[in-house]
Amino acid sequence: MSPASRRIPLVNLSHYRSGTPEERARFVRVFGDALKEFGFVSVEGHGIEDGLIRRTYADVESFFRQSDAVKHRYHVPAYGGQRAYTPFGKEHAKNRTVGDLKEFWHVGRDLPEGHPRRPNTAAHNVWPEEVPTFRENTLALFNALDDAAAVMLQAIAEYFELPRTTFSDMAQDGTSVLRVIHYPPLKEKFVPGAVRAAEHEDINLITLLCEGTASGLEILTRDGEWIPVDTLRGQIVVDSGDMLSRITNGIIPATTHRVVNPPSLAEDNTRYSMPFFVHPYPECMLEALPGTTSPEKPGQPPITADAFLQQRLREIGLIK
Repeated sequence: MSPASRRIPLVNLSHYRSGTPEERARFVRVFGDALKEFGFVSVEGHGIEDGLIRRTYADVESFFRQSDAVKHRYHVPAYGGQRAYTPFGKEHAKNRTVGDLKEFWHVGRDLPEGHPRRPNTAAHNVWPEEVPTFRENTLALFNALDDAAAVMLQAIAEYFELPRTTFSDMAQDGTSVLRVIHYPPLKEKFVPGAVRAAEHEDINLITLLCEGTASGLEILTRDGEWIPVDTLRGQIVVDSGDMLSRITNGIIPATTHRVVNPPSLAEDNTRYSMPFFVHPYPECMLEALPGTTSPEKPGQPPITADAFLQQRLREIGLIK
């Protein structure tokens, strides 16, 4: 089978939420096996309103059409890229120095002062006044994706025969972020040696990726082949990150993926995407689950989610 003909599995989340016992069991098995094999799985029946995705994309496009001077007003260096605007080329993949050919905006969870799970270095949401509905739509999408992610994390816990809320409790009040990304055409902005998103692994537990506006996403299989992954309308692509891999001691991998440059001038178009990065609460301890370790594979030393995140943010150039 050629790499181009391989596809990641497709599951329907409604089968887990409200299906028969047989449908629920099949969802858990196929969902977990897909993450174990590919680190990626496509999900339909996720309950995210199509109109909300369309409205949010319209707001995202409106913002990124603003001048650089306007956009840079919303860049807050002290936030380490965890909220508001991050300029073009600022972020780079781990172990690379050339910035990716993208700019993005982060919307996160704002917990009140005094909340026990509020990060010590909490960033706060910032809203572009040029797009009046941006706040309403991105927060609605954040909350909808947050709810869907909790259900998926419960399915992963069932796959490992753990208490159902093992992983969703980690993400409760976590530092999750919705990232809205603009990849401009290469004819407008290009840096020699750079790609739209260089090969990398996600930092977090899982990522929920709403359908993109153009192709380009590719994943690296266990066989060392790059295969394309299309985020089709009505589907969300879910992938597992470094934190989940660390907790499962590599049983579920953090799969390397990238967004390649358009292969031709005819396809050199603007691309938008909206990944939702699901993070634990800051003091959540990341350590290998019982039963996943052995003398040959003992697991990595325990570390808090916040310490791990800060380490990764330094490695990708968002903080120093």
